[in-house]
Amino acid sequence: MKHHLPFACAATLFTLSACGPSAPPPAAGPAVEEPMTNPLLEPTWTTPYAAPPFDRINEAHYAPAFDEAMRAHLAEIAKITANPEPPTFANTMEAMERSGALLKRVAMVFFNLEGSDSTEGLRAIRETYAPKLAQHQDAILLDAALFARLKAVYEQREAAALRPEQLKLLTDTYDEFVRSGANLDAPAKKRLTEINSRLAELFTTFGNRVREEVNSYTLLLDSQAQTEGLPAEVLATAAETAKERGQPGKWAFTLVRSSFTPFLQYAKDRSLREQLYKAYITQGAHGDERDTRAILLEIARLRAERATLLGYQDHATLQISRNMAKTPAAAKGLLMKLWPAALAKAKEERAAFQALLRKDLGPKAKLEAWDWWFYAEKVRQQRYALSEEELKPYFEVSQVVKGAFKTAERLFGITFVEVTDKVPRYNPEARAFEVKNADGSHVGLLYVDYFPRAGKRTGAWMTEFRTQSNLDGRIRPIIVNVGNFPAPAGDNPALLGWDEVETLFHEFGHALHGLLSDVTYESQAGTNVKRDFVEFPSQILENWAAEPQVMREYARHYKTGEPIPDTLIEKIQKAQTFNQGFATTELVAASLLDLAWHTLPAADLARITDVERFDSAQMTNLGLIDEIGPRYHSPYFQHIFSSDGYAAGYYVYLWAEVLEADAFAAFEEKKDPFDPELGKKLRQHVFAAGSQGDEMAQYRAFRGRDAEARALIKKRGLTVKP
Repeated sequence: MKHHLPFACAATLFTLSACGPSAPPPAAGPAVEEPMTNPLLEPTWTTPYAAPPFDRINEAHYAPAFDEAMRAHLAEIAKITANPEPPTFANTMEAMERSGALLKRVAMVFFNLEGSDSTEGLRAIRETYAPKLAQHQDAILLDAALFARLKAVYEQREAAALRPEQLKLLTDTYDEFVRSGANLDAPAKKRLTEINSRLAELFTTFGNRVREEVNSYTLLLDSQAQTEGLPAEVLATAAETAKERGQPGKWAFTLVRSSFTPFLQYAKDRSLREQLYKAYITQGAHGDERDTRAILLEIARLRAERATLLGYQDHATLQISRNMAKTPAAAKGLLMKLWPAALAKAKEERAAFQALLRKDLGPKAKLEAWDWWFYAEKVRQQRYALSEEELKPYFEVSQVVKGAFKTAERLFGITFVEVTDKVPRYNPEARAFEVKNADGSHVGLLYVDYFPRAGKRTGAWMTEFRTQSNLDGRIRPIIVNVGNFPAPAGDNPALLGWDEVETLFHEFGHALHGLLSDVTYESQAGTNVKRDFVEFPSQILENWAAEPQVMREYARHYKTGEPIPDTLIEKIQKAQTFNQGFATTELVAASLLDLAWHTLPAADLARITDVERFDSAQMTNLGLIDEIGPRYHSPYFQHIFSSDGYAAGYYVYLWAEVLEADAFAAFEEKKDPFDPELGKKLRQHVFAAGSQGDEMAQYRAFRGRDAEARALIKKRGLTVKP
């Protein structure tokens, strides 16, 4: 996914939360060093590519850097509002765009490292500064004098002869101020400030507790009998994990998906599969210091109250009004169009798995949720003679990275050159690549950081250390892809399963969206697009992972170097729609669970006290079968409860999948996955365009028409009634 920092800027708007009234500048913390000796506060970095000087930054620098950067930002805003000249786009809108540069830089370094290389010290800083940053955001978004100038420019927009991207920036910024409460009265603004500050604290606590839950749980195996069925590569990784956790000679499995999923796929011990599965789905719900249920209830209630204060029916209506879907009904409409066909297919899959289980365990045995992965793998091997373990030797992580890079080279004419000397790295496991155009000109810097470690949150994501812009010279981006793929273990390299291959290409698509951005204003750059458009560039890249001519180049056996046989490629192609009933229902179910929380008004949310009962009721109403759960249960649904980013927005993955399936169909129609004309259009109208135009118009400029859902339905192997 595109991971939006808890502190991200759009025309100097911070998307940590919505807004409240102006707050005084935060009090300066105790200075550890003079400002100019703090590397975070240096006016420029002289490192290669002006990358953050990670080797010179320590935890003591962040608090004084945040304090000074917030002070400087408020001073920049005060200068705008004190300008005696009449408001213009240049002296107001562009001045706002330039403001806060120091704070953006500090925040990008801090929040990236707090997510991927965290320590107790960094987590403590986040807990302290999340509410301060929310207050700082409020101070700007609800500055009456600033809004008055912005409104004056907005009202003169027709006569100002603005370029299209300037008009879009102005309109989006004005709408965001209004949507964030700029027109509210003083008591309502005061209450919004309180809500935003509290939400910032709750988001941090929720995320920390889920991370602590993942890090604290281990399923420890100490006998060969318990490991029956598990492939050697999986056991090697588990042995390394056990060693890291102080249990040498044993095998440890965790709640990280790269550990959890293969165990459920291959472990023959059904009771152990049940144990690990139940540990996964009950994260955050044990009544201990890591319990998240009371936190998420408070988050949902505060969001609903905030929406009411801002004049919206509910949080989903507020959030989705910013998106392409416009309304919760439209988002739900897409999901419900897919639901009946997905559920029907899931029931067909269940019948096949149930039959196989009864052959193993007897005629009265019942398939359970912890059996699904195990029997899905068996059926896949039976139907397609295809197993994950047969594939993994061809998907060594560095080779898959080369395949992703080669795809971008052929599509967009760019190259990737690893830079190992002098470029600062925040962790030894991170690799850095300079990205260049065909003419040798610099595009940007890409970091990749793919393996789990104790300080890293789970999942995979893309973020930025610097965002592209052309307002004051050519500022090139610094992008990072982070993952939690199986790490090398002993003599075994890092080998990926097929889902992980697709994930790597997906996150690389986000990275390309940031790298190829070519717009004037930072607020419109790269992934700063509508939430239900942001997953489109990432999801379309997944299609190239399975293209035969691409696979023949990157999928090579890690021992022999031989390319993947055509017979295996054919099996992968045939198996693409296998288990899509499960995959679609768990995704749709999670999306609808998200909407269920966020379409309730505050009064209804106040009556909910049992989170599990609420979750269960939603799934019962949908008719979801017991053997499948939503992809995330609420107590560990970080997408929607650790920030406002994907709240009422988890549906965007399927919305964007309609776009990407339809878009890739254009290449299929040309019978060339690297058609030069389409590649040029895709770069120009999607990857380079950011949000300087209307996103749907940008899609039409690429495709020549609106997107159609039939390509997605075909891709997932579903049959949807008209």
